[in-house]
Amino acid sequence: MVTAEYVSQLSAAGSRYAGRAEERTETARKLDSRGVLHTDEPSRVTRRLERLGADWSLAAAMERTPPLASTGASLDGAVAPEHFGAGVLGLERLMGRNDLIDVGFLEAGWLASRSVGRVVVRGRGAHYGTGFLVSPSLLLTNNHVLRDQEEAGRGVVEFNFQTGADGTAPDPVAFCLEPSRFFATDRDLDFTVVAVAARSTEGKPLSAFGMLPLDEAQGKAILGEMVNIVQHPNGEPKQLALRENRVMDLLETFVHYETDTAPGSSGSPVFNDQWEVVALHHSAVPLTDGDGHYLALDGTRWTPETGEQNLAWKANEGVRVSRVVQALRDLPLTGVPDALRAELLEAATTRLPAGAPFPAAPPFPSAASSAPAWTPAETRTAGEPQTETAAETAGGAGTPGPVPSGTPGVTTGWTVPLRLDLTVVPGTAPAAGPAAVPPAAAPAAAGAPPVPGPEHPHPVRAAGRAPAAAGLGAALVDLEAGTSRPYYDRAADEIARETYYAAVRESMSGASPAELRSLLAELLESSHLRRPAYQPMRLVYPWVDLHPDRRLRSLYSGKSFDPVEFIRADAAAEAARAARWQEFLLRESAPGPGALAAESAALEAALPYNCEHVVPQSWFGRREPMRGDLHHLFACETGCNSFRGNFPYADFPDFGEALRHDCGRREQERGFEPSAGKGAAARATLYFLLRYPGYVGDAARELTPGRLELLLAWHEADPAGEWELHRNAAIGEIQGNRNPLIDHPGWARAVDYSAAWA
Repeated sequence: MVTAEYVSQLSAAGSRYAGRAEERTETARKLDSRGVLHTDEPSRVTRRLERLGADWSLAAAMERTPPLASTGASLDGAVAPEHFGAGVLGLERLMGRNDLIDVGFLEAGWLASRSVGRVVVRGRGAHYGTGFLVSPSLLLTNNHVLRDQEEAGRGVVEFNFQTGADGTAPDPVAFCLEPSRFFATDRDLDFTVVAVAARSTEGKPLSAFGMLPLDEAQGKAILGEMVNIVQHPNGEPKQLALRENRVMDLLETFVHYETDTAPGSSGSPVFNDQWEVVALHHSAVPLTDGDGHYLALDGTRWTPETGEQNLAWKANEGVRVSRVVQALRDLPLTGVPDALRAELLEAATTRLPAGAPFPAAPPFPSAASSAPAWTPAETRTAGEPQTETAAETAGGAGTPGPVPSGTPGVTTGWTVPLRLDLTVVPGTAPAAGPAAVPPAAAPAAAGAPPVPGPEHPHPVRAAGRAPAAAGLGAALVDLEAGTSRPYYDRAADEIARETYYAAVRESMSGASPAELRSLLAELLESSHLRRPAYQPMRLVYPWVDLHPDRRLRSLYSGKSFDPVEFIRADAAAEAARAARWQEFLLRESAPGPGALAAESAALEAALPYNCEHVVPQSWFGRREPMRGDLHHLFACETGCNSFRGNFPYADFPDFGEALRHDCGRREQERGFEPSAGKGAAARATLYFLLRYPGYVGDAARELTPGRLELLLAWHEADPAGEWELHRNAAIGEIQGNRNPLIDHPGWARAVDYSAAWA
């Protein structure tokens, strides 16, 4: 049935698509010339990489490695086969370097498809659509599939309407829709969410079909990425459109993609390769003739009487998941509907594999087999009480009523806007060496949830592993991938350097010292395209800070370390932080901002990373992008890190005769002088002054203009060598910007830094 609402959606989708022709042309040009990682906004690509468990360092390694003709794979030979897992394959698929997929993709797709059903509206105006479970109790489809409660009341959703592996079709499992318990719809966003009966007409549990949580976090898809569709086109048995569907435009509310999705697939979920729901498919973009009339498949003019299945189309449009979730959040609900909404929102924080709340389900069963029933107790995370679902607690199917305060299963979540930072209090220096976590801490940390903060913006687990373990594995893959790369390609770096400054070179000719500072500051900011969060285990140790012998040197002591040692030590520290943070939240039921900040500082001080910010974090309020800017991050064992604290750099005339520590000398009134790394520390600090003017020097114990001459002297006395040239090239690949004091040492004294201080 083609309704007026559906025709209206076609018209609106067509208008949006026509109005974005220039943007799609530019997207296609970038994809052809630069590739998928350089087409979308850098911040969105960074979040996508993080969600894949990858980073710009690994992506840069892939880009620099010629793909193999046989598979397109980028890292064959550089990474051991046992380490070439789904994360590396996922990044290669995203970049279009490998058309192969891991077997787990098919199994995960089957699990996800379990939650997709055929929506059947009976009686007057009977029609079909597609819908999918987004919580233990709620189904999502389009508004033009279920326009109102009356229509939903005549509807059912049928799961298992598909052809099995043995070629036979099982009997569909039908569940009644229950709009009296929950019904929310939005015509502009073209979505409807409706409650589903807890048991089928034959008594089978709805929980057997899992759910596809609506995660509103960004990073699920970027321009140029392939997406997948599970659908019931024209009410037919379940079908899939796999990896021939490219995202070509991301609007604030909608996404446009080229796909084989057939008209009649309204309400289908649009997935990325990790089977996360990216969008709700809602409309084709119709093909038109010169007069703007819609065309049918046979080339004649299409009319509603022709039928939706005969409409010719040129693209498709979906509604972004984040907009659906936000609209649901904004609804003024109470009682049972409010409890069911809370259950939907809570489902997204669990991040189980798509459709997977039935762990005993065998992969790829025959048509006659069925997944065992799932109960909430089987999927609760460790430490959670056994509870019923919000719907069951509220009175069961079709029993609306208020939910008493404190009802089990009605989970109230709260997000803490917390950043965990390293705050070092000057005092006795610990023994030099990478931070170690007592063995007893490791088991507790292994299953702990991640600590909220830049390292883990979302409380999720990657591939079923604790975040620290997943990060450790990814960092070791990054390290291994670098073994086959040339350490420093001087010829390529000279070309990159000339290209980087080409746009401002003419303006620099004859520029005053103040103008030179301004030009460099603008260049450093505008070219700082990718701004990764602070993750030394992933970005500093595996590649950026390696010396020519492929080992790390502690910045201030010069001691040599195996990068694996620092990577494992930081992973252990991260895991222990997570465990102790969980203990704190269990101990403190409602900590205030002061208690959260105090606990955060205590954890950072007790379990620091082996990384030094040459400009201490306290000087810039521990804010990003300064905190994660790789140009001023260096490997540094925790003893030296703590010994320096947040003292400014200083020069002691009798330094050689009065060395107090392997890392250098420190005095309360004067500052800190390192035993090694003075030139690198000076150039990194000068970069910071250029890149972030106004952040340093507003407190007595910070770097003041009077210490500028010291930095310039260190810079000249200890010039950059191959290690810093490698660092600068590697960071340029990752972030986009370079340190001009490494590329052009003579500019250091040509710049007027007076505007750089607070």
